[in-house]
This record gives sequence, structure tokens and C-alpha cells, in this order.
Amino acid sequence: MAQILDGKVCAQKVREKLKIQNKKLQQKGIQAKLAVIQVGEDSASKIYVRNKSKACQEIGIAFEEILLPDSISMKELLETIDTLNARPDIHGILLQSPIPKGMDIQQAFNHISPQKDVDGFHPINVGKLALGQKCFIPCTAYGIMQLLETYQIPIEGKQAVIIGRSNIVGKPLYQCLLQKHATVTICHSRTKHLKEITQKADILVSAVGKLNLVTADMVKEGAVVIDVGMNRKPDGKLAGDVDFEKVQSVASFITPVPGGVGPMTIAMLMHNVIQAASQV
Repeated sequence: MAQILDGKVCAQKVREKLKIQNKKLQQKGIQAKLAVIQVGEDSASKIYVRNKSKACQEIGIAFEEILLPDSISMKELLETIDTLNARPDIHGILLQSPIPKGMDIQQAFNHISPQKDVDGFHPINVGKLALGQKCFIPCTAYGIMQLLETYQIPIEGKQAVIIGRSNIVGKPLYQCLLQKHATVTICHSRTKHLKEITQKADILVSAVGKLNLVTADMVKEGAVVIDVGMNRKPDGKLAGDVDFEKVQSVASFITPVPGGVGPMTIAMLMHNVIQAASQV
């Protein structure tokens, strides 16, 4: 039976360290502050923003929410970002996705100052990550790496397989695992013979958003399974991409959903905000 990779416990440890770092910043007269932009009334986004606000409050990071109507133009959104870029009291800027159809979210990400890009989506941070330079690492990928480190799971020389090639999880996680000397394969919707590939994985990560995509017969005995998926079951309960009950009997470590990668994502966002404030 697989050991649970407890994201809640690990995230709490990260937050306790951040509280200490934040107090040191405050003693220097620096008040770390995160600004979150939400465009429109997406209900899931509201929950995510609330969770980020709570995390900031716990650590002592100042929080400002900028709620914009979905009728806003791209020009107005970029002007809002410009204003936040210019404000010295704002250290981190986050644009909550999704934004309304017809708007270019990558253009908006590109507009955020790289020094305030705590999501790690600006091309400069993406490029620095690929080059192995110091940068803001996208929070979910960073959270997964912290989980592996906390549970002392060896990465060097291991076969790692990531299902999902998004800019938010798959691609940055590929870079992170590669820098720790794993042999990394990315699979996606066009990949053929997926099961043959996943069965070779010592570390298997699924970040697709498809209920029960990863079944027990796809998992190598003793593999570490990281579930980034977030789906709703017919009964309304949250579940990941992995058939948890059955895969748990095959894997050596496994993340639950909820309570696995999710808490770590927010914890690493807080880490990035503190890092941004420390650069001032």
C-alpha cells in the first residue's frame, strides 16, 4: 500500500518557514504584497483567489484583489498591469486564469514585470528555468519538486513520465526534473501507446484533468505517482486523474486529491512572493 504524499502537512511546513522570513523582511521595513487580478465572475476562480488571500493572511503578506468586469478590453487589462508594475508597494502580480474568451492571456502574462511574475509565466522566467538560472518557477511544478524533496524521493537517474504538456505544469516540471538528472518523457493527447510508456516510469505525473485516466495497469510496481488533475465526480466530490484506490495498491508513494499538489501550489506561490519582496 502506497505511502501518502501529504501536501497539507508539507505546505504547512513551508508556510511556517515563510512566516519567519516575512518577519525578517518586516523588521527591515519591507511589507511583502501580492496583487491578484481577476477578470469576470468565474466561480472557481473566486474560490482560488479566496484561498490565496487566506494563505497571505496567515503568513502576513499583504493582499490586494483587483476585480475587473468581463467587458474590459485587452488594452484596459494591460493598463491595469502597467499600474501594478509601477507600484513599489506591490511585489508580486498574479493574473487569475481563465480570462474571458477573445482575450490573449499570454500577452497579459508577457506584460507583467519579470521581477513581479510570481506565477513564473513570463518568457524571461520561462527561459531562465530552461537555462537552469535563478528565476520564479511556476508554482505547481515547484510544489511537486518540494513534495519529492520533503519525502526524500530520489530523482537522479530515474525515469520520469509526465502526462500533459501545458505551460503551467508539464513543461516547467519537465525542466525541473531534468535539472535533477531524471530522464524525462512528456506524453500528451497525440501520444501513442501511452500505457507502454507509463509502465516504465519510476515517477509518474498526470496533469490532464481527466477522471480515472491513470489506471493500476498503467503503473509500474513501486512507482511514485503524482496526481495534478482536478475533476468532479458525478456525486460532486473532487478527484484527480488517477484511479486512487486501485493505483494505491501498486505505487510506493501517491498524492491524494484533494490534499496533495493543491496545497503545495499555493505554498510555493507564497514562497515566490516572499522571494520577490526579498529582491527589493
